[in-house]
Amino acid sequence: MTVYLHGIATALPPHMLSQDAVQAKANQLLGPKYPQFERLLSTFASAGIDHRHSVVPMEWFDGDHGWSARNDAYLAGAGALFTQVADKALAQAGWTADQVDCIVTVSSTGIATPTLEARAMQDMAFRSDVRRVPLFGLGCAGGVSGLSLAQALSAASPEDKVLLVVVETCTLWFRSDRLQKADIIATVLFGDGAAAVCLSGSVPEDRQITLGAGTQTTWPDTLEIMGWDVDDVGLGVVFDRSIPAFVAEHMTSATDGALARSGLSRTDIVRFVCHPGGAKVVTAIEGALDLPGGTLDAERAVLRDAGNMSAPTILFVMERVLASGASGQMMATALGPGFSAAFLPFYVGAAA
Repeated sequence: MTVYLHGIATALPPHMLSQDAVQAKANQLLGPKYPQFERLLSTFASAGIDHRHSVVPMEWFDGDHGWSARNDAYLAGAGALFTQVADKALAQAGWTADQVDCIVTVSSTGIATPTLEARAMQDMAFRSDVRRVPLFGLGCAGGVSGLSLAQALSAASPEDKVLLVVVETCTLWFRSDRLQKADIIATVLFGDGAAAVCLSGSVPEDRQITLGAGTQTTWPDTLEIMGWDVDDVGLGVVFDRSIPAFVAEHMTSATDGALARSGLSRTDIVRFVCHPGGAKVVTAIEGALDLPGGTLDAERAVLRDAGNMSAPTILFVMERVLASGASGQMMATALGPGFSAAFLPFYVGAAA
């Protein structure tokens, strides 16, 4: 069954942190503790980020926070973002919350049980019989993987209205106690944000955006490349320095395989829509896909304006590409823990 995109929206939390301010705060908190911090200062300038947003103000990072405090901030911040972005996507689709039949929620930066969509039910007036599908642990691939699952659920029940909400609060897991290079790189790159998409099998009245079935590739013996370490203080990022080189070596064959499974080839694709994990990763993707340098302009723009927000970032890119008026066959892709690559083909009809 054909699945159509009826609305896509994004949201950022209220506290904007400039890259210069983040660098100054990191220098204050990490500089005295981390012997090699000085030589990593250049990564703040080369990351391609002007600012990012956080669910907590800058002064929050001055304190010591354990699991409980961090997760309380997640519940408050992610909960507010969930409602905000879901309302925006529903309004764009012309739907009301009580019309939604299924909610897919993607989030890996906190623990919520009951989950975020359950906490939002009363304020948003979702029906009591709405189906809830929370997803955890997908990391940066969560936007594409979540959209793929939402697409599959919509294809299985084309009369249903499916709402996907992807929300991450990466900044809450800033660590000044582990003194690992990955924590410095996370401080350079990550911000908070949310995105939402409305899907159904009903044909929209305006421009038609159809979603194909998603696919994944998970490489063996790569668990240590990306993910979370869990300890008594909280979540600690695993972000291996080998990621750009790994992308350069393996992304070509993974993409060609995903295209083949979708009945496509690279010549069919007018635009790859990619998760901008970092400036070096974007460049590596361009090389792996034989794209001219600078092709992934929307990816770099999202990275510049909001940093790497993990799972929702790809949907920020998709929103920009759609807003530009681009049309034709496209392929969304994102890398995440596993180590894995998620792919989803979509076709954008020309605007009327």
